[in-house]
Amino acid sequence: MNETSINAIENLINGHRNFFATHRTKDIKFRIENLKRFKSAIQKFENKIAEALWKDLHKSKEEAYLTETSIVLQEIDNHLKHLKHWAKPKRVPTPIHLLPSSSKIIYEPLGVSLIIAPWNYPFQLLMNSLVGSISSGCCALLKPSPYTPTIAGVMEELIHETFEEKYISIVQGGRDVNRILLEQRFDIIFFTGSPDLGKIVMKAAANHLTPVVLELGGKSPCIVDATANLDVAAKRIAWGKTINAGQTCIAPDYLFVHSSIKNELLKKIAANMENMFGENAQESPYFPRIVNQNAMQRLQKLLLHGNIIYGGKVDTDDNYISPTIIDEVKPDFPIMQEEIFGPLLPVMTFEKIDTVIEYVNSHEKPLAFYYFGKNKQAKDVLSKTTSGGGCVNDTLMHITNHHLPFGGVGNSGMGRYHGHDSFLAFSNARSIVTTPTWFDLPVKYVPFKYFKWVKKIL
Repeated sequence: MNETSINAIENLINGHRNFFATHRTKDIKFRIENLKRFKSAIQKFENKIAEALWKDLHKSKEEAYLTETSIVLQEIDNHLKHLKHWAKPKRVPTPIHLLPSSSKIIYEPLGVSLIIAPWNYPFQLLMNSLVGSISSGCCALLKPSPYTPTIAGVMEELIHETFEEKYISIVQGGRDVNRILLEQRFDIIFFTGSPDLGKIVMKAAANHLTPVVLELGGKSPCIVDATANLDVAAKRIAWGKTINAGQTCIAPDYLFVHSSIKNELLKKIAANMENMFGENAQESPYFPRIVNQNAMQRLQKLLLHGNIIYGGKVDTDDNYISPTIIDEVKPDFPIMQEEIFGPLLPVMTFEKIDTVIEYVNSHEKPLAFYYFGKNKQAKDVLSKTTSGGGCVNDTLMHITNHHLPFGGVGNSGMGRYHGHDSFLAFSNARSIVTTPTWFDLPVKYVPFKYFKWVKKIL
């Protein structure tokens, strides 16, 4: 795929700025019309999207719809339903010392947005962010990942066919194009990727004091306590770890299990993996592949430490690594030093929950946090830890509720989106006080008459 040139990028950005200056994007009818057009385009391209995701990541059409296409369609529907209400100026109380003035918040678009998405959910993570940009009234320049070129090409076709280029555009390329983009001035940068790349984005944004939303990752813990329902826990952990072959930013990265139930739980997780994909997951039409050879090599190195009790099969020619459970893992093993982003589940054991809490809190704040056990114990564990989001007695599902803001904390990101928070992410909440002219409060002027009286009110 050809890389977009610097001249083309600069022309696109200038076109966006000129179009935004016409104020057309601020019109609510314009936004709604384009959200509807966007939805229709996705429905038209549904088969192409599924075929592209199969080619790039070996995702089944069912998984492609559930984890990518449907999420964007639901996001659009939510914005169509609520946009008029969200965009309406919000009246807020006015304190007595400002009367008879009135106060309100008006929501205005930030301007021209840059949205950079990764390869693991290439359609969802680019297009879901775009919904918020359209909803808020911004123009947008989109940058998909080069590691999933087929779906990147389909998205380019969809965008070109659906929107005016001066309103929403898309560019292609690798690191050089990313570097060029980050040298430009935007009004907001929305980036999804690794913490290391997030630091590069934030540093570049600082040159223009550009606000950023960083959706990053990290090692999300999955804790199974002695009180957990093991049948349910095993099934939900197996699903959460193997969806997209574990290439999910909120996948349960490692398992911390109580010693009294460890052996039984691991057998049940393995059984559930086999129930989903059969004895040989490579032959299953539902098990995706690792994105490329570089990722394969990195994951293979993580298999060298610990006791593989299930899986461990590798086919480099097919970019395949089987669902794998690794027991007897130590905190200093390589697999515990970085986000795995693959179908490998390292297991550590605990006797007291305080040990787990201490371990989690001694590392970077995770994007997700999963606890299996009684609700009372869950409340205690949640109160003593932190994460961007999470689930009690489940995995991944918090991302599916558009009433919940999604995002990280600390090393796992900053900013929130989904639903109303997507609208807010691309908006400036502008505070306005309107004061009538028929009355002018004399006490605010020099020489501050009646100051003693005013001091009692303030």
